Amino acid sequence: MTDAYAQDRTLVLLRHSKAEPPGDRPDVDRPLAPRGRADAAAAGAWLAHNALLPDLVICSSARRTRETWHGVAMGMTGAPPEGGSAGPAPDVQYADDAYEAHPEDLLALVRRVNPVTRTVLLIAHNPGVSQLSALLNPEQADRDALRTSEVVVHRTTAEWAGLGRGDTVVITAHTARG
Repeated sequence: MTDAYAQDRTLVLLRHSKAEPPGDRPDVDRPLAPRGRADAAAAGAWLAHNALLPDLVICSSARRTRETWHGVAMGMTGAPPEGGSAGPAPDVQYADDAYEAHPEDLLALVRRVNPVTRTVLLIAHNPGVSQLSALLNPEQADRDALRTSEVVVHRTTAEWAGLGRGDTVVITAHTARG
């Protein structure tokens, strides 16, 4: 393993899965739709298949993002996040600041990550998460907003604390559909 490779960091951006319409409940309390639950598990299976298991999960505190993380964890390991899977569980941080966040707010959350952390999964909402992806790599940005359950994987050699515009390369993307 080269020194440059040892310094690589991976930021996995995931837009939450398909949620139920708002109805009479507040937007923050919207649960996942049945398709959203299936898509979250499919996204987790894809992450596991591609060896993109996070060391840290930063997840909006909204219900649909928390439920997305639960489904992703089930898809990655076959066990719920609180159930104790066979492998090491990532640290999970639920962030009120990630709900209705601007890309700069999401970037601020990432910049606070411990420098030894190698792979971060950020589960958030549009338009912020799509705009963050574009900010990190304007040349490879998808001009369309991320779809529900869409994953975009950014790789960088920059320190988390200094991560900024144009500092990443998009290595892959995937839209899970159950």
